[in-house]
Amino acid sequence: MSIRCLIGSIFLVLLLPLSLSAADELDERIDTLYDEELRELFLWLHQNPELSHMEHKTSARLASELESFGYDVHTGIGGTGIVALLENGEGPLVMFRADMDGLPVEEKSGLPYASKAKQVDWDGNEVFVMHACGHDVHVTSLVGTARIMAERRDLWQGTLMLIGQPAEERVGGARLMREDNIWGRFGQPDYAMALHVTSSVPTGMLIADPAPYSGADTVDILIKGVGAHGASPHSGVDPVLLGSQIVVALQSVVSRNLPPRRPGVITVGSFHSGTKHNIISDAAKLQITVRSESAADRALLLDGIRRVAENTGRMMGLSGDMLPEVIVYENEGVPPTLNDIAMLERVRGVWTNTLGEGIFYNEQRLAMGAEDFPFFTVDPYIPSVYFAVGGTDQADFDRAAAGGPAVASHHSPLFKIEPEPSVELSIKASVTGLTDLLQSP
Repeated sequence: MSIRCLIGSIFLVLLLPLSLSAADELDERIDTLYDEELRELFLWLHQNPELSHMEHKTSARLASELESFGYDVHTGIGGTGIVALLENGEGPLVMFRADMDGLPVEEKSGLPYASKAKQVDWDGNEVFVMHACGHDVHVTSLVGTARIMAERRDLWQGTLMLIGQPAEERVGGARLMREDNIWGRFGQPDYAMALHVTSSVPTGMLIADPAPYSGADTVDILIKGVGAHGASPHSGVDPVLLGSQIVVALQSVVSRNLPPRRPGVITVGSFHSGTKHNIISDAAKLQITVRSESAADRALLLDGIRRVAENTGRMMGLSGDMLPEVIVYENEGVPPTLNDIAMLERVRGVWTNTLGEGIFYNEQRLAMGAEDFPFFTVDPYIPSVYFAVGGTDQADFDRAAAGGPAVASHHSPLFKIEPEPSVELSIKASVTGLTDLLQSP
């Protein structure tokens, strides 16, 4: 062995204990922070969930926490949103988002700290409210990350921007914050990050893949018919029959127009028509969700829906303004969440080095859920990484596999997350990722 190689080997051996010591120190600090402060914060958030656009108490609590760490906090952004800035010399501007809203669900998890909260919803109805999607974990983790990043300013340079986002569940909060000119007012980030806890992955595991979420569109089809007596269908045009044919034919758009190795979904979630057994109605309405993973596939699916609806109407003898009308609600659609590949490789490398080779959960994504985070990153394009943190104890999966209770999905009244390991891993992944990005060129 040459002298140069020998010296290099000794240097690496000397560095290894320091690296392990730094990781252990971060682990210990996160453990202490959870025990002393974050456990109480999580319980408070879990028991005080608020509906989308109504996150007043949550927003106020988050703002108070961040201000106490020295952040410059701006409230009322896009409604109840928060932007918090921590400047630390010259360097990049890096954003991290947490969503704050709960869901109109009555919690039946059986947890001793289950939510019993109620709130008057957007239609004036008093409803139960629950954090049935883990946003209480997200906010708690953001607070912990904020605290540790403020304590470790000697390890990074630049500006950290933390966002508390309203109304993710109604896919409107990110758009509203952008419409409130956050980049013009506070600076356009060089990088952006976000996370989601998931009940479908064991605790202690991360998912960091190229395409975390699909794009989504909301579509209505308004079908016109000619009303008649149920015993005289020949004297009318039956919108229920027409609608049924459209429902079936729509599946050919995915199976025969979309290339088979590119995912897409067209789901008719609602079909309404008529009032009585023996009356052929003069109208029907289909409500549809469409999922895609690129702008080209989105256009293909939406064009296919229009083509099927209108030509099925023509097949039934309709024309002109009697043809089915397809309405795409542009303000309710979201683009796909696609991670920047170079940034993803960089951050995954950091997590491999700090959290270990086995930290990643590599099971293929099977569903096409959607997120409004891309409104922060698509136009203008901002390199971003959106990752997931496991939230269910492995023992629960083992019991389910042995015939026991299934692990509840998100938005279920039975949904629950193991808060301590979920929050602690979220903080560690966030802190290590942000610290690597927040370095001067």
